Amino acid sequence: MALKKSIAVSESGFIFNPATGDSYTVNQVAAHILEYLKEGLSMEEVKQKMLSLYKVDAADLEKDLSDFYTYLQQLDLTTNGKA
Repeated sequence: MALKKSIAVSESGFIFNPATGDSYTVNQVAAHILEYLKEGLSMEEVKQKMLSLYKVDAADLEKDLSDFYTYLQQLDLTTNGKA
């Protein structure tokens, strides 16, 4: 999964989709995930980065990431389209 190239993400967690004019705000954790996706990291690489940054149970993180990826797909922000 990757974010569409046109999606803008600020360091503060502001997301802008120029194709639709929609904007969203996410917390710092989600902003990290989005930045890693913009860099082209795989979902497994994102998971490993997050495990190194935050004290979190791996199983909980995996579920949270899956839920967040589904949300991004529903917003049509990824190259994989809508879920």
